[in-house]
Amino acid sequence: MKLVENKVALVTGASRGIGRSIALRLAQEGANVAFTYLSSVEKGEALAQELEQYGIKAKGYRSDASDFQAADQLVTDVIADFGKLDILINNAGVTRDGLLMRMSEENWDTVININLKSVFNLTKAATKSMMRAKSGSIINITSVVGIRGNAGQANYAASKAGIIGFTKSVALELGSRNIRSNAVAPGFIETEMTDAIDGKAMEEWKQSIPMKRGGQPEEVADACVFLASDLSRYITGQVLQVDGGMLT
Repeated sequence: MKLVENKVALVTGASRGIGRSIALRLAQEGANVAFTYLSSVEKGEALAQELEQYGIKAKGYRSDASDFQAADQLVTDVIADFGKLDILINNAGVTRDGLLMRMSEENWDTVININLKSVFNLTKAATKSMMRAKSGSIINITSVVGIRGNAGQANYAASKAGIIGFTKSVALELGSRNIRSNAVAPGFIETEMTDAIDGKAMEEWKQSIPMKRGGQPEEVADACVFLASDLSRYITGQVLQVDGGMLT
């Protein structure tokens, strides 16, 4: 039997990178997958078709996770289309890097709203049905930057640190209802966003990691499948670092 067979999962920000890999791994392990995207309808439709090749139901929703009303409507639509919601993976996120002295209020607010407020929005909406079912797994994608900070990323670090505090609080509130809340903290993961990094800088970064390489999106996705499945049924309130030992 597959690890999340017949479960219904919702993944935010799944059109590329880590989110896309998470959606694919869930489908490979038997979950029916709802996912969100913001920009390209064509990419959303293509991903749905790719997911359906694994014999599961898949549907993309164009939705802004940072919008409270839109998030609530999204969850309502997913439950109407799929019948239930077992797994929520809050992955949507952006960066607007810059030193604090030069950081605009707009860039601060954008990152906090998309990265952190979205987690509140979706979790609040999703837990209504999870509480009725007395079952659910919530997985929030944070970052090692939320644990140690990073120069030039005060907004991003604050949003990711906030996710960790939120994850632990939800675990304490909802554990008695058999709803688990965990976070995954990726380190240096090679995606489209890292392609722009200078080759020499990339190698220096890799050499600073104990495993001497960058991580792959699929390795983050594997951690999410573990936390979504019954293999982790007694794990809640935890932060799983997928960082090759970067913060060891």
